Amino acid sequence: MTRLGDFLLSRSVNQAEVARKTGLSKARLNRLVIDKTTHLRAEELYKIALAIGANPCELLEFVCKSSKEMKKGKAG
Repeated sequence: MTRLGDFLLSRSVNQAEVARKTGLSKARLNRLVIDKTTHLRAEELYKIALAIGANPCELLEFVCKSSKEMKKGKAG
């Protein structure tokens, strides 16, 4: 599961509802939640955050925490 998937799971979010509200296909959202090799686009993150009533910056920070560069404390 991806960091996005972890975030949605922690908030008990219904993926079908998110897909409907964002205009993303259920298949695309499912890939974003399950497949760690799928890249989340900024526009998708923004739409998902709004659909679940989350702050887009909070969601971005949560999703990016797994980055090796973030773990090492490097910027840029």
